[in-house]
Amino acid sequence: MFIELPQDPMLIAGGAFLLGWIMARISAALSRRFKAGERDPRDDRIRSMDAELRIAQGEVKKLKNALEEQEKEVAKVQKFVEDRDEEALKRTGVIEKLSSDLKESVQKTRELRTELTDRATENIKSEVKLREVETELSVAQASSDLIATGILDYSMEPSEKDKDDK
Repeated sequence: MFIELPQDPMLIAGGAFLLGWIMARISAALSRRFKAGERDPRDDRIRSMDAELRIAQGEVKKLKNALEEQEKEVAKVQKFVEDRDEEALKRTGVIEKLSSDLKESVQKTRELRTELTDRATENIKSEVKLREVETELSVAQASSDLIATGILDYSMEPSEKDKDDK
């Protein structure tokens, strides 16, 4: 024979192992080529589920960001509402104070009007009395002037006509 083979069993075993390994690699490469045309539907399903998972995770991140923004917005609105409530309470207090001041002012105004009306009435009465007194005084003045001039004679003794009447 052309080649002399070593008789050592260790070498034979090593050579057989190496030959088997080479044959397995070649066989695997050939089978991969043939199997490449036949894809496992489970692999496709896994890949699509993985893609859906990545998309869902991206959407979750977007939704979390939107939620955080909404929470910030809600916090701002709550603060605004609280400030408005405080302002409304302050204004309500001011309105109540002004209402009570207005009521007091109206009551004082009514009292002053009543007092002014009473004074005006008294003033009118005193003017009327003053005019009466002036009239009586002017009548008395005129009478005294007439008596002084002699036009009217009021003697203390009754006249003869008065005596006859009795």
